Amino acid sequence: MPSLTPLSLHTPLTRRKALLGGCALLAVHPLHLAAATKTNALPDVWPRPSQVPGGIARLDLGPAAKRPTAQLGDVPLLVLGNPSQWTALVGISLSTPPGPASIAVQQEGGGARMVNFAVAPKVYPVQKLKVAPSKVDLSADDEARFERERDHMATVMASFTEPLPQAAQLRMAAPVPGRRSSSFGLRRVFNGQSRSPHSGMDIAAAAGTPVLAPLPGRVIDTGDYFFGGNTVFLDHGGGLLTMVSHLSAIHVQVGDVVKTGERIASVGATGRATGPHLHWGVVLNRKMVDPALFLTA
Repeated sequence: MPSLTPLSLHTPLTRRKALLGGCALLAVHPLHLAAATKTNALPDVWPRPSQVPGGIARLDLGPAAKRPTAQLGDVPLLVLGNPSQWTALVGISLSTPPGPASIAVQQEGGGARMVNFAVAPKVYPVQKLKVAPSKVDLSADDEARFERERDHMATVMASFTEPLPQAAQLRMAAPVPGRRSSSFGLRRVFNGQSRSPHSGMDIAAAAGTPVLAPLPGRVIDTGDYFFGGNTVFLDHGGGLLTMVSHLSAIHVQVGDVVKTGERIASVGATGRATGPHLHWGVVLNRKMVDPALFLTA
């Protein structure tokens, strides 16, 4: 079922627009592979390349004796590989306009260089809905709470830790089985007011269904958020995080280290949810990206 959770963690809020501009939680769309990158020809790499807003660029950095560092602006990037071939994984924000982009790469003992890439356009669907005004407008207290939670979540999403994940570990399993009940990138218009596009995957599942860790990781945040309800963040290293929301129960604590497939929570309908389902989000270099790019199907 669709979530009423907002998406963008950085959109300035007004009381009327708070529901329209935060961290919305929805489902997966078909994969859109980017054209013209060397790794696109490889059929079995994860995450899949998709150089569109909300997607991921896989950029060839070439060989080097030691792992280079790379940044998108001032944000560190996940660099994987070995001395014969290094690759930077770049999460692309849903708000990124199509066109040229670049990252800065620093070799040990060498100077910085720029690696250029292009962001292709992607048209996501729009859904127009009429809802009760109370579902669009927030009270002053609710707006203040959301702003505090937005700032806290931005801090959580800035985590960049070691050890880094291994390239072979980036193929994920969905945290719960079930129908993907809406689409990543979907933009909703409530009562004529546009809200930020959905930046996660909603999976239809019954209340109490076990929620499993999609990769090995460490629990870095749990909480009861206004829009997302009970939520767990997992840190997989190198700026790669996953989050699950609307939980009926949380079975882990901050600091716990979990394995792939270990139960971390139970499906619920907490926060601004219209019924039991799971929101699953993936964060890469502080950008919400399409979880489907990490799945085989």
